[in-house]
Amino acid sequence: MKAVLLAGGLGTRMREETEFRPKPMVEIGGKPVLWHLMKIFASQGVGEFVICAGYKGEQIKQYFLDYQALNADFTITLGDRSSLQLHGDHQEAEWSVTVADTGQTTLTAGRVERIEPHVHGERFIVTYRDGLADIDIAALLRFHESHGKKATITIVRPWSRFGLVDVDDDGLVSRFREKPQMDDWVSAGFFVFEPEIFEYLKDSDDMMLEHEPLARLAAEGQLGAYRHEGFWQPMDTYRESQLLGEMWATGSAPWKVWA
Repeated sequence: MKAVLLAGGLGTRMREETEFRPKPMVEIGGKPVLWHLMKIFASQGVGEFVICAGYKGEQIKQYFLDYQALNADFTITLGDRSSLQLHGDHQEAEWSVTVADTGQTTLTAGRVERIEPHVHGERFIVTYRDGLADIDIAALLRFHESHGKKATITIVRPWSRFGLVDVDDDGLVSRFREKPQMDDWVSAGFFVFEPEIFEYLKDSDDMMLEHEPLARLAAEGQLGAYRHEGFWQPMDTYRESQLLGEMWATGSAPWKVWA
């Protein structure tokens, strides 16, 4: 099974970082957030990846082309690149990574449509480039298989960005609630798709995955919802990237499910 990572958007809400590099290459603890996401999958047996690149995608391509040399000792005669000798290995040696150029302005549904040749008619997982979670991939797949539908979406209950104030009928404050967990559920990505999903993605360059395609699947009763009760944190803003960096630096990163 392959994990498809949507990594082509502009990341405009993180302009401090994304003016110079694509959002998936923004680092947490010295490693791109894309690497962290791939480690979540690989530690649970999913080591084949298709990366949907777009904005500044050449940096993603270069990162993986140079990955072995960047993560191992080597010896090279500077006038002869073919003389490169690598010493030792790294934990990611068995990863299979396809980087596919899915366009500069293509929206998420179109990016998935464009990588159809790379998933070879098999079930696959799709997620965003920056949502980190301690998700149980095996449990997600068991749930997907249990309902027998064409697609599964992972949902979470996020924490409020703001503290809440409860007010009684007389206009008096009864209590403060400091950034509570919300009652409503939102999409966390981590979709599981059967090959039939491509029937819903025809000519979809200008479609968001969670708009027309998933709305149609839901209307047809073909979309299950897997409830993830654990940790989930997107990296939509520079502040959130700093938060994730602090969690990693202090050894309190719940998404680090690998040894």
